[in-house]
Amino acid sequence: MQPERSQNPRPVYAKNWWLHSEPRAKFRKAFQSIERYCATSRTSKHRFFVFCDNATLPETKVLIIALSDAFHLAVISSRFHVHFSEVAGGRLGVGNDPTYNHTECFDPFPFPADVADPLKNVIRAEAEALDAVRKKVLDDHPDLTLTGLYNVLQGLREGRPLTEDERDVHDRGLVSVMQRHHDEIDRLVAQAYGWPANLADEEVLARLVALNRERAAEEAKGLVRWLRPEFQAPAEAPSVAETLDLGETAAAAASPVLTPWPTSLPEQVTAIAKILTAAARPLSSRDVARVFNGKRASTVEPVLNALAAIGQARRLADGRYAA
Repeated sequence: MQPERSQNPRPVYAKNWWLHSEPRAKFRKAFQSIERYCATSRTSKHRFFVFCDNATLPETKVLIIALSDAFHLAVISSRFHVHFSEVAGGRLGVGNDPTYNHTECFDPFPFPADVADPLKNVIRAEAEALDAVRKKVLDDHPDLTLTGLYNVLQGLREGRPLTEDERDVHDRGLVSVMQRHHDEIDRLVAQAYGWPANLADEEVLARLVALNRERAAEEAKGLVRWLRPEFQAPAEAPSVAETLDLGETAAAAASPVLTPWPTSLPEQVTAIAKILTAAARPLSSRDVARVFNGKRASTVEPVLNALAAIGQARRLADGRYAA
């Protein structure tokens, strides 16, 4: 072992040849102040997330997320994040199973922002209940697995008849209870975003991409919506979770060239969000309409109000809008 490891191109491995690897200092620091974390399999037929105790050290095929708040577990367990991760991630293996990589599936994903505490607490309760029922089922029935439970859950969602073995898993595994928790999490997380609960997957993806672009523009201005501000930005006071002062300097909208009015609602949302983000001052619906070829304030105002309703814009007391 020593002759081979001493030739390793990585100096730390070559010098400390008797050690299997090296301490993950950043990883361990992220876990010092939390007692549990979210985990998911890197490659899995079904995408689900669970809480693991901090005393449990995962192996390389388990991807971990250093978040202990059940609100965050609910969001990443919702259909919004699951669909986003399946599209953003890759595929692997004979079953062409989805793979989860944090740089593609987690880092770009925009979490709901400025969620009211009462709603957050309800969402937390549903996530805790889902995690608890799954753990109890596996403790009570060692022959059952999460993959088996979610195989049956998929069957329920598809509306197909269950086989005799699947019916046994369904009954002992409390799969209908799991389904109710998942459905409620989806409904509540949609509410946290300010979106309808019955959006099609394509519309969900369009809205998340638009929200990702808006967050990128916010961060370019210094507004970062940390998930764990006490760990990620301890010196930042206050945490920039509020609003930015855009000032009152005279400025036009994002582009002086007339832009064609987008045909679909997601494209309209994205276009108007970009205009508000690029503007150096709050804009009226008439200001925004001037950017688009042949459009009136009455056309763009519903989209502006929708952006304000879902937290992607602010409607000021004087009727103008700001990012």
